[in-house]
Amino acid sequence: MRIAVIGLGLIGGSLCKAFQKYTQHTVLGLDTDEATMDAALAEGAVDERLTPDRLDEADVSFICLYPEATVHFIQKHAAEFKKGSMVCDVCGIKSAVALAADEAFSGTGVHFVPCHPMAGREVSGFSGAQAQLWQNASFIITPTDKTCPEAVKAAGELALSIGFGQVVTATPQEHDRVIAYTSQLAHVVSSAYVKSPSIENECGFSAGSFQDMTRIATINEEMWSSLFLLNRDPLLFEVKNLIGHLQQYEQALEQGDRERLIALLADGSRIKRENLKKEAAKK
Repeated sequence: MRIAVIGLGLIGGSLCKAFQKYTQHTVLGLDTDEATMDAALAEGAVDERLTPDRLDEADVSFICLYPEATVHFIQKHAAEFKKGSMVCDVCGIKSAVALAADEAFSGTGVHFVPCHPMAGREVSGFSGAQAQLWQNASFIITPTDKTCPEAVKAAGELALSIGFGQVVTATPQEHDRVIAYTSQLAHVVSSAYVKSPSIENECGFSAGSFQDMTRIATINEEMWSSLFLLNRDPLLFEVKNLIGHLQQYEQALEQGDRERLIALLADGSRIKRENLKKEAAKK
């Protein structure tokens, strides 16, 4: 099978490397940056250089661009993909992308499957791509009423073949609500956390908890600002909810209320333990 990967950054590059390492598929790569394209060819991450006028050569295409760029590319090239082929996006926001893509691909005979591979690193670009990035990660598929069920199954099987641990399905709207909490809020918190002046004195005074909290502060600001704004309402809900809980800790500290602090901490600990039990029960 011939698989096209459009956009060879961290996600696209890691998909290329995974397909090369774990499957026998032929990988076609397309990137507007010539240095990136040359590096992907030199490393063997892609077998052939792809151009927009050859999109119909791929049986499966993964569009690995920022959300707005993904929508623009699909709207411009929808009719150029092979009829009967499958096209997947990998954006971290699904509602806006899925709606636009469904409209663009209508009547073309192309099977669009909205996807979100749930893995990443605190670096960006092809130089950070890894074949093993997807090991045991979740591959989320968010079909709409226009998504072909057979294509959903095929996309899931393809994900499992390169190391994903599970395939999760949800509506685009459900995905966006949950991802605002599990991913986007974490990036907001990490970015805000490092802005304390105390970071100048952390060397020698920090361990795992500091590293866990700050690892993702080295954020790709262009991509994540786009994701935040496209998912503004769910993310605003989570930010305001977090601020409300932080204010409870603030008040307990201001009042020197030890019993209130104990109750707040115990409640958080209980919630996390229950969450761990639910996760363990699913495995």
